[in-house]
Amino acid sequence: MSKIIKIAVMVGRFQPFHKGHEEVIKLALNQANHVILVCGSSFLPRTPRNPWTYSEIESMVRSCFPAQQNQITLVPIIDTPYNEEAWIWLIQKNVWQVLQEKFTQENAELYLIKLPFDKDYTKSFPAWDPLELFLSKKISASEIRDDYFQAGGDSDRSAGMVPAPVATFMHKFSSSPEFGALLEEKTFLEKYKKGWESAAYPPTFVTVDAVVCQAGHILMIKRKAYPGKNLLALPGGFIKQDESLLDACLRELRTETRLKMPEPVLKGSLKSKNVYDYPYRSLRGRTITHGFYFELSNDHELPQVKGGEDAKQAFWLPLSQLDSRQIFEDHFSIIQDLLRIYMN
Repeated sequence: MSKIIKIAVMVGRFQPFHKGHEEVIKLALNQANHVILVCGSSFLPRTPRNPWTYSEIESMVRSCFPAQQNQITLVPIIDTPYNEEAWIWLIQKNVWQVLQEKFTQENAELYLIKLPFDKDYTKSFPAWDPLELFLSKKISASEIRDDYFQAGGDSDRSAGMVPAPVATFMHKFSSSPEFGALLEEKTFLEKYKKGWESAAYPPTFVTVDAVVCQAGHILMIKRKAYPGKNLLALPGGFIKQDESLLDACLRELRTETRLKMPEPVLKGSLKSKNVYDYPYRSLRGRTITHGFYFELSNDHELPQVKGGEDAKQAFWLPLSQLDSRQIFEDHFSIIQDLLRIYMN
């Protein structure tokens, strides 16, 4: 009979990998033979909420476990905030791929790590037995990031909450151009939020976004300013007090792309719309956007477009060239949802 291999799966963002994560892995390896870390929010652009790439997260983890390299596997997955089934499928797919590659001759038992202060994923994966672990103390990755940026990268407090190799990496990263750009964006966001911090209640913003497609191309803009400076985005913006959602979408579409197409033609090309309300979709604050999908006729050439207002550029991009690592906020997920396609 084949030997039973116990495999513990942990889902997280690890932004950054801190001492709490380190303790979880050590405890898990006391009860399991192997740990699989599922790294969410991979394949996205850097933001103050997700400052580091998947490869950097993997490097952090591996630097903390030099003697257990063969007992730890990391897999990256992209966020799918509007399709939970796709998210579950991605995790299942990646975990099973690890099993096939590493444990083809063994019987594997899967366990899902469950922490008392973290989100409980066990209901999403009922076939995996829960592995409950209890840590000595709770460590907040968001507090580490806030302290790190507030101190300009040199913070004894945040350094004390991460393993020594991670602290070394974070110190070095603070001298990089990438950190400088993130710090600028973080500063912008803090100033932005001060504009409404005296309100009786935190405001909820309403925006619109246009998904315009023709002949396998999608109309995109390059953002001119923070947040998301130089990232690709859908044409869109905030709704005014005296306009409908559709009228706001058409106005933003015209001002940001200079798309010269009669309004009746655009309205006749509207195929679908949806609301996107993932609570963390925008770092500016609670922002609910309404997406409108326009499918233009393929009977004519792609209309000429030109960047306007806060758009540095406007252009037609082949759908095959969409790269989630270059796209603002959740616009990649909006595109997937409205076009009813899945790209990973």
